[in-house]
Amino acid sequence: MGKEKEETAEVLSIEGREVRVTHPDKLYFSRQTKLTKFDIVRYYLAVAPGALSGIQDRPIVLKRFVNGAEAEAFYQKRAPTERPSWLRTTTLSFPSGRTAEELVIDDAAGLAWIVNLGCIELHPHPVRSADLDHPDELRIDLDPGPGVSWSDVIRVALEVKASLKEVGLTGWPKTSGSRGMHVNVRIEPRWTFSEVRRAALALSRAIERRVPTLASSKWWKEERHGVFLDYNQNAKDRTTCSAYSVRPLPDARVSTPLHWEEVPDCDPAEFTVLTVPKRFVEHGNPHAAMDAAAGSLEKLLELAAQDEAAGIGDAPWPPHFRKMEGEAPRVAPSRAKSSRAKSAVAGASSSTSSSRAKSGAKKSRTKMPLIVVANSPDKDAALAGLERWKSKHAEVAKLLAVDDVLVDSMRGRSSTWTRIRVNLRHVPEELRPPQETPDPDDDPTREWRAVRRTRKEV
Repeated sequence: MGKEKEETAEVLSIEGREVRVTHPDKLYFSRQTKLTKFDIVRYYLAVAPGALSGIQDRPIVLKRFVNGAEAEAFYQKRAPTERPSWLRTTTLSFPSGRTAEELVIDDAAGLAWIVNLGCIELHPHPVRSADLDHPDELRIDLDPGPGVSWSDVIRVALEVKASLKEVGLTGWPKTSGSRGMHVNVRIEPRWTFSEVRRAALALSRAIERRVPTLASSKWWKEERHGVFLDYNQNAKDRTTCSAYSVRPLPDARVSTPLHWEEVPDCDPAEFTVLTVPKRFVEHGNPHAAMDAAAGSLEKLLELAAQDEAAGIGDAPWPPHFRKMEGEAPRVAPSRAKSSRAKSAVAGASSSTSSSRAKSGAKKSRTKMPLIVVANSPDKDAALAGLERWKSKHAEVAKLLAVDDVLVDSMRGRSSTWTRIRVNLRHVPEELRPPQETPDPDDDPTREWRAVRRTRKEV
C-alpha cells in the first residue's frame, strides 16, 4: 500500500485503487483516546479481512459520524451519487414500500472509502446481493438493562450457545463494542425475513424460559429485566454493527469476534482500536469459518409453532412496521387504554373469560407510571436534563431503582436521538410528579410523525 500527500487529504493506493481520505487529521475521538479520522481508516485497513467478512457482498447502510464519534450520527441508506465507478450497488425494498440503491462493499478500497464518509460503524443487511429476500444470517443481540452485570451477559450468551446446539445451529459470539454481546448464526438462505424473525423470537422465549431471572424477550422496556434478547433485529430493514466495527465510546471499543472458550473470561474494554489490530495479526479472525457452518431453521420454527399452539402469539414489531397479522395491539403498557374498557370486554361473558384462561391467553398488562424527562439528539444533553430533573425532585429520585431510569436510543428515519424516561413504580402515588415538558425537548422525529398522523386522518 502506498500513499502520497495531497493538500489536506491523504491519497491511498489500495490494491490498485485510489482512495482519497479528506481531513485526515480531524479528531474523531478526543475525550479519552485521541484518534484522528486517518487513524480509523488505518485501523480498518489493518483488520480488513475480518471487517470484510461481515460486510462483503451485502448491501450496507451508511451510519455517518461526519463530525466524529462524539457528535450526532445520521443514517444514509442511499448510495452517494458521487462515488468511484468501481463501487457497485443494489436496490433494496423496505416495509414502507420505498426502495433505495445501497452500496455493496467488495474489498478493502471500498471499506476505506466508506470510512472516509464518517462510517465509524459498519451496518450491513443480513442478505447477500444475489438474494435480497432470504437472509443468510440470524442475529441474536444481547442487550443488558441498567445495572445488569457483564457476568450476567456472559451467562445468557452461554445459554444461547447451548440452545442453538440443541436445534442444530452454531453460534458465533462477538462483543457488541458496548455493554452487550452479539451471537451471529449462519443459516441457509431459504427463509423470508418474517420467518427468520419468527425463529429468533422463539429462541428468545426459549432462553427466557431457561434463565427467567436473567433473560427477557419482552419488547417494552418497562416490562424487561436482565438481558433483553432483541428478536426484532431480524426484521427486514434492521441492521446491527458487524464484526470489527468501531463503536462511538470514549475508549474507541471494537465489536470483536471471539472463540467460545474466550467468552467466560473476556473483558470488552480490552478490545479497542489500539489493541485489536495486534490481536488480529496474532490470532486471526475467530469467525473465519462461519460461512461453512450454514444451518437450518426448521427446529426453531417448530418451536415457534409449539408456542403458537400454546396460545403464545406474535410479539410487537418495531414501530415503523405496519401492523402484522397475529400481532397484539402495538402499544406500550404505560400507554395502554384504561382498564375499564378491558374489564367490559372481559366481563361480557364468563364463559368466554374461562375459555381464554384455558387457552393460555396472556393476562392484561399492568400500566406503568412512566414520564419522559428528556429528548435530545445529544445524549450528554439528555443525561444533563435527567440530572436537573433529579435535583428538582430529589426526594423522588432517592426512591428510584437502577432500572427505573430508561435511556432509550431512538432511531428515526435518518437520525438517532436519546429519550430518557423515569418509571415511578416505586414512588407512592401521592409523591409522583406529573408529566412536565421534557428538558431538553428536542425530538427530531416529531415533525414527520405529525405529518404522518395528519395523512392518516385525511
